[in-house]
Amino acid sequence: MALKLTEFDASKYLDNEAVIAEYLTAALEHDDPEVFLAAVGEVAKARGMASISKATGLGRESLYKALAPGAKPRHDTIMRVLRSLGVSIAIHPQARRRTSRKATA
Repeated sequence: MALKLTEFDASKYLDNEAVIAEYLTAALEHDDPEVFLAAVGEVAKARGMASISKATGLGRESLYKALAPGAKPRHDTIMRVLRSLGVSIAIHPQARRRTSRKATA
């Protein structure tokens, strides 16, 4: 009997704001900005690109292009999409690392 695998689709599990916020936060922490862009695209897909289009005032085709791999969307576009998803980005200070200081005489 052959094993049948299906492609993982994250958008099937992005069904509430808490899950979406955690998913996007984890993606944002990645060093590769493409990871965050892909995550925003998955969330937009989960919420429905037509509704995101209506909420942002951006065309569906424009959204697909802006959220495609390798795209370089404008900051304004991403912020509009995030607001339409009901999430925002917040900046917090990082914990300071202890460094050893040499005493100078």
